[in-house]
Amino acid sequence: MATPEAILLLHGFGGHPLQTALLARRLRAKGFDVANIGYPSWRWPIDRVLDHLHRRLTASPVSAAKTLHCVGHSMGGLMLRAYIARHRPENLGRVVMLGTPNDGSEIADLLYRLRLHQPILNHAGALLRTRRDAATEARFGAIDYPVGVIAGDRPMIGALPNHIFRAPNDGKVSVAATHVAGQSDHLTLPVAHTAMIYSQPVADQIAHFLREGCFKRPSQPHLQQMGKAL
Repeated sequence: MATPEAILLLHGFGGHPLQTALLARRLRAKGFDVANIGYPSWRWPIDRVLDHLHRRLTASPVSAAKTLHCVGHSMGGLMLRAYIARHRPENLGRVVMLGTPNDGSEIADLLYRLRLHQPILNHAGALLRTRRDAATEARFGAIDYPVGVIAGDRPMIGALPNHIFRAPNDGKVSVAATHVAGQSDHLTLPVAHTAMIYSQPVADQIAHFLREGCFKRPSQPHLQQMGKAL
């Protein structure tokens, strides 16, 4: 018997499935089967990554689930958009993006200006910068499926991100850049870019969107209490 609801979970740039293991465990505890799949975000061009993800996903038991949801952290959200555009699963459910630079990252732009993008970003640079070329942008396709976006506005480092962004941000991506045309819901939480994948409230919001199609709006006192706990 196929699992009713499953999740394809992708880490971000330079990440590893070990980093998203806690999030995967929390989502499994909520009743989802989870495929926490890794990919070489720096070494491989996007086409090779997409082929790799397709092989791994089709070989995973989650591909037979009645509904296959997707969750991507940071660049993982961009990879999900490109994957769905090329290999859209027939059982596709809802998608949640965590701190995904849908409109690019100002940090990536800074690396381009300093001419450090090649050694630091390599193949991922074209995806992560704000001024993407037309061919790269076309890979993401149109959002015609339910998408929820969670952004953070509590960077771990104070002065440097504020100097670069001059707008609410999570330390690596501005809140504004996480928005994407066609999104179903958007939520900003007091978390940093990397820390959001370790946050219990973020995991709770992911599960709520996947089940209900919207995020749960916390009351202001609860939000303040959450900020102190993170």
